[in-house]
Amino acid sequence: MFNGSIVALITPFTDNEIDEKALTRLIHFHLDNGTDGIVPVGTTGEASTLSNREHKRVVDIVVKEVGRQVPVIAGAGSNNTAEAISYSRHAAESGADAALHVMGYYNRPGQEGIYQHFNVLDAAAEVPIIVYNVPPRTIIDIQPETMARLAGLSHIVGVKDATCDLSRPLRERALIEGSFCFLSGEDPTAVAYNAHGGQGCISVTANVAPTLCAAMQQACAEGRFDRALEIQMQLLPLHRALFLEPSPAGVKYACSLLGLCEADCRLPIVSIADSTKRVIESAMQSISLI
Repeated sequence: MFNGSIVALITPFTDNEIDEKALTRLIHFHLDNGTDGIVPVGTTGEASTLSNREHKRVVDIVVKEVGRQVPVIAGAGSNNTAEAISYSRHAAESGADAALHVMGYYNRPGQEGIYQHFNVLDAAAEVPIIVYNVPPRTIIDIQPETMARLAGLSHIVGVKDATCDLSRPLRERALIEGSFCFLSGEDPTAVAYNAHGGQGCISVTANVAPTLCAAMQQACAEGRFDRALEIQMQLLPLHRALFLEPSPAGVKYACSLLGLCEADCRLPIVSIADSTKRVIESAMQSISLI
């Protein structure tokens, strides 16, 4: 259902307010450059710094501007189950194609708590759900056996895997029956993840290099992993440069160099150092982005 190069979209700010003109510009930049799907208000979209009103406004704008040209997977996660249900319902009301739900940050539930959280979300869901497993941010890890249980729920259709464990898609595929979307959430390992059965990546780098990221995913889909690896090697310096400092400061600076938006982030993320700017600039120049 969901595959290819799916961008984890940044949320542009100016004077600490959402820059709606820049947001619209970003959306059409992706529609014009081969991006296969858009995820607003996720981690890279600084969802944790947005008010409830701002969160919903960004989703509404993205859905409207995309106009069904590509899938929209609206970020809807929360460690508060009731709030996660509310965001999921808004995703459906806005016309989003799915909701992305992260799990467990701060309150650190066990595997049964994880399952029950998603069981309640599933019962209330009106759109498909992608489970976001990102232990480096949430502390907890959704184990393969728990993922297989979740895959048995009626609305849960896939995973965004940011575990950096390349055995994970193999282990989960062995446990999950039927169709399920396996999406990488980590750019540097996206090709390797696809080689183990993945179908795409929810990508930070796609904010900056959508055409190359889409071409890489297309090559994987066609079984041309030699070509995919060639593109990945071109992108690797950019992948690394964008995460030299806490994200999304790096990717926002890169997008500002493309004239797409300002580099502003909300606290506690701060502007990157001049030395990091030079590394990002060099990586972008190496693949003719600037």
